[in-house]
Amino acid sequence: MTEKIMIFDSTLRDGEQTPGARLNRKEKLKIAKQLAKLNVDVIECGFPVSSPGEFKAVQSIAQQVKGPIITALARTIQGDIDAVWEAIKDAERPRIHTFLGSSDIHMKYKLQKDPQTLLEMGVEAVRYAKRYTADVQYSLEDATRSDLDYMCRVIEAVINAGATVINLPDTVGYAVPEEYGAMISNIMNRVPNIDKAIVSVHCHNDLGLAVANSLEAIKYGARQVECNINGIGERAGNAALEEIVTGLVIRKDYFQDYRTDVQLDEIYKTSRLVSNLTGIPIPVNKAVIGINAFAHSSGIHQDGVLKNLSTYEIINAELIGGKAAQMVLTARSGRHAVKNELQEMGFVLEEAEFAQFFEAFLELADKKKEVFREDLEALMADRLAYAAPTYSLEYLQTVSGSRSIPAAVVKLKKDDEIFVGTDCGAGPIDAAYNAIDKITGIEPRLETYNLRGVTEGRDALGEVSIMIQYQDKNIVGRGTSTDIIEASVRAYLNGVNKLLSICHMNGNGHTNGCGCDVK
Repeated sequence: MTEKIMIFDSTLRDGEQTPGARLNRKEKLKIAKQLAKLNVDVIECGFPVSSPGEFKAVQSIAQQVKGPIITALARTIQGDIDAVWEAIKDAERPRIHTFLGSSDIHMKYKLQKDPQTLLEMGVEAVRYAKRYTADVQYSLEDATRSDLDYMCRVIEAVINAGATVINLPDTVGYAVPEEYGAMISNIMNRVPNIDKAIVSVHCHNDLGLAVANSLEAIKYGARQVECNINGIGERAGNAALEEIVTGLVIRKDYFQDYRTDVQLDEIYKTSRLVSNLTGIPIPVNKAVIGINAFAHSSGIHQDGVLKNLSTYEIINAELIGGKAAQMVLTARSGRHAVKNELQEMGFVLEEAEFAQFFEAFLELADKKKEVFREDLEALMADRLAYAAPTYSLEYLQTVSGSRSIPAAVVKLKKDDEIFVGTDCGAGPIDAAYNAIDKITGIEPRLETYNLRGVTEGRDALGEVSIMIQYQDKNIVGRGTSTDIIEASVRAYLNGVNKLLSICHMNGNGHTNGCGCDVK
């Protein structure tokens, strides 16, 4: 018999704290529904007290996503706990997650309270949360830099107060595997009532050891692992979900006593969805899901793989929902072939949705000789990044050269009205952005710009993701085209449309107290 390892996904909470990652309510809900298809055990979907928008996003997930436990984060403050419960109370399986620092560093500099006071605060918070739900998780923040004797006292006390899950996070990525495993082992052996709670671990990747530490903790008694899709998270990120669950499967000879219920063939699609909506590219050499994970350039490697895949590949791409061999589509490919390929990729569209998608496919196929699976993914991602367009791109022309002044002419359509803007800039993209600013009347700050080729070749589809900042709002925009300048303009326009959508524009200006001054 194998023991189940619960997978606690924090992509929508800790993952969204990645610098540059911003998700709106619809995007968080879309990811949460995909996480349910991935069959994770717990979805931590936010920090409800932080803002009204965050509260509503968590509430939407709790009301609409079925299957996993739904939880959200609260400090050991009654108002935080109240907010979490109000947000998650409609979930099929709600859990309140509260936390408090336990290290001397946090006590002295952050919390400025003595150890006993903090212990009592933790106990009271758990008791208060138990009034709402039987399932309460308590986290000892910065556990790996905390005094072991003190942690044992706190854990015993909060379990007696009703905590059902105890999380021991490596908050700053300080631990090494042997040390972390020993800490888990000591707690399992020294806390008398530890059998009444599930021990959880939450590892950060500051030293590149998050996955190794998580797997080591499983060996010594941890039965819940907290992790994020693509390993995103604060600073250097968190333990990568796809690496942990795939590692347990591929090395089942070593981890033969453990299993998860994750649907591995949903990993590839989930990974791409998170990347597209957060605007954070997946490194090409990222373990398990990078585009080079199944690529071989060395002649020796190629020779070995042609003779037998196992010579240089330990993971079959199909295991995680990707495919090495794929159908190549062209402008002559019929609707059935395109629809079949989408279904093979896990995308099921209604007829009206598919009709719109097929138009976009034909437009791309007219520009490229061959359309690959990655191109289809990019077109689907465009649909996911879609914001009800206040402005749509009708025409674009740019001028640039080594001895010319970069300039752009942009024609946008809003309702039935056409607007034309012209401007110059440091380059053709900057000029086009300036022209759009003239038309829309807003001037967001461009914070990040990322360009990648979706496939190989001179006619490759270019994918641009940007983040723009306007007042207190950070918006991710995305666009694709075989023309990288057009892709850049579409990404910027997508971000502007999202901004306008968030601001609840109407004929008289702003409503709902959004605080912007967009015209």
